[in-house]
Amino acid sequence: MSTYDRYVQPPAEPLWQVPATGAARFNWEYEEGRERLLALYQKGKDKQWDGAKRIDWDIDVDPHDPLGTPDESLSLYGTRHWAKLTEKDKGELRQHFASWQFSQFLHGEQGAMICAARIVESVPDLDAKFYSATQTMDEARHAEIFGRFLHDKVGMAYPINDNLQSLLGDTLRDSRWDMPYLGMQVLIEGLALAAFGMIRDTTDKPLPQQILAYVMQDEARHVAFGRMALRDYYKQLTEAELREREEFVIEGCYLMRDRLRGVEVLENFGIPKAEAEEYSENSEFLALFRQLLFSRIVPCVRDIGLWGKRLQEAYVDMGVFEMGNANLDQLMEQDEEIAEKLDAERFAAEEAARVAEVGEAIAQGADG
Repeated sequence: MSTYDRYVQPPAEPLWQVPATGAARFNWEYEEGRERLLALYQKGKDKQWDGAKRIDWDIDVDPHDPLGTPDESLSLYGTRHWAKLTEKDKGELRQHFASWQFSQFLHGEQGAMICAARIVESVPDLDAKFYSATQTMDEARHAEIFGRFLHDKVGMAYPINDNLQSLLGDTLRDSRWDMPYLGMQVLIEGLALAAFGMIRDTTDKPLPQQILAYVMQDEARHVAFGRMALRDYYKQLTEAELREREEFVIEGCYLMRDRLRGVEVLENFGIPKAEAEEYSENSEFLALFRQLLFSRIVPCVRDIGLWGKRLQEAYVDMGVFEMGNANLDQLMEQDEEIAEKLDAERFAAEEAARVAEVGEAIAQGADG
């Protein structure tokens, strides 16, 4: 079966073409580079991994409960419709919501891969080109993994959400070389990290936990890369140029906030769009989820030097202004530690199994 056989609704167009603008930049200086960025490039090389081997794809997944997250996370929970659902209906709803979430992750990772490739092409500094090349491979791996989870374990896919597609299009159409950093590394990746983390920390299912922990380990480097490059560059911009980028951030944040409704899922269950939007707006869980989603974006935006009055007012309006004081480095360190802990636990379990197998073989030999 192809992906098209799994889509709940067919995509509006089979191939989305975004016209490319801006210059491809070559740099003939091969010796110089920023020490911090070259160290990150080395880390990017050292941390490459194979999604077919590092993740245990033999783990069974119940397609009607693929994530194991609480039912309270579903925007339909507690409504008059929820009371009418059978257990089978609830299982199908969980499947659809998991499919919708991971489908947006998948489409976002393809967008990240294309943006990283665009950065390789357009960024003027060779050290940044080097790192972006490793990120392009990371994002390809992430798209492969999310696609495999949807195809093999969930059995269902959703087209890209309109708001996510809009932000991706705006990011890629802009001719300024820093915009793929700002749109992808700061906004889309920052939001994805928070969404990944919330599921990673609430799921009781080992396969999605592995997938999200290992992807987040990579994404922590990507956000660090965006921060380094943009912080250096934005120190050189005029106030007018900074305000232009702040307007882009404001618009992108509102798009991302509104992207998180999952209204498409409820519409598939026969609920009118207006009613589905009302349920999403009134969901206490989704309100908390929305706030946490900006836990990575707001401190990053402040760190790179975009913190004008209009941007601050927008974050106050969204109820996320206080997150500008969050310790982003600490969050990234935790992402690294969780992935390393999962590896250690898995390797310890495999080693114990091997030791037991050897011991059993020795015992059988002695008996023989």
